[in-house]
Amino acid sequence: MAVDVVAKRAAFRALHREGCFVLPNPWDVGSAVRLARMGFKALASTSSGAAWSMGREDGDLLRDEVLAHLRTLCAATDLPVNADFEAGFADDPTGVSANVLLAVETGVAGLSIEDRTGSELYEPALAIERIRAAREAIDGSGDDVLLVARTEGFLIGHTQLDRTIARLTAYAEAGADCLYAPGVNDIAAIREIVTAVAPKPVNVLLIRPEMRVAELAAAGVRRVSIGGGLAAAAWKGFDQAAKMLIEEGRIPARN
Repeated sequence: MAVDVVAKRAAFRALHREGCFVLPNPWDVGSAVRLARMGFKALASTSSGAAWSMGREDGDLLRDEVLAHLRTLCAATDLPVNADFEAGFADDPTGVSANVLLAVETGVAGLSIEDRTGSELYEPALAIERIRAAREAIDGSGDDVLLVARTEGFLIGHTQLDRTIARLTAYAEAGADCLYAPGVNDIAAIREIVTAVAPKPVNVLLIRPEMRVAELAAAGVRRVSIGGGLAAAAWKGFDQAAKMLIEEGRIPARN
């Protein structure tokens, strides 16, 4: 019997109350189904992985393409799905609010909103208003969707930890349920973030090979996501097999 949306959302929120869980990022139905079979408790979409699967670059998908992708992922699994909803596909808070409502309708259990426009961050006041608008939209919908606020500074060269923490704490006050600064990989910095936004949970991106889930859990991280990591690994294997076919006239063993 399929799990209904309400149950998925309740299960997802419960995961954020204690402990640490891994939130892998499928990019299509096949990868979502395989991850569910492996025993993961929740999934998250990946903007980069979805774009690559359509022959595009990260950030090139249009809002309606992402909404269709989210509907497909949510329908494919009984696990709750967190949406990588990029920057909400709008600059102004009103636009973010309208688009968040559309995302909620896809059946997601959570969604993230970034504070980045192109290669720059939104000004703090506007970034805060965008998170507040997303919060109000979710609350107004009556649906128990978890809101994740992301600050993208570390991904675009703005690596001042104090400014990152200031944004995260402001987003927490604006109504974010979970805070996320992708690109931060120093364990001491991660501990500072966890302490600063407590008791709200923190998501960390597993972005470097030396990072370990157990160490992040010990630092108080509540959830660990992969972003486009699994998709990148899959495409790397694809490229290696295709190169072998061209150069050696054979393919790797399937098992």
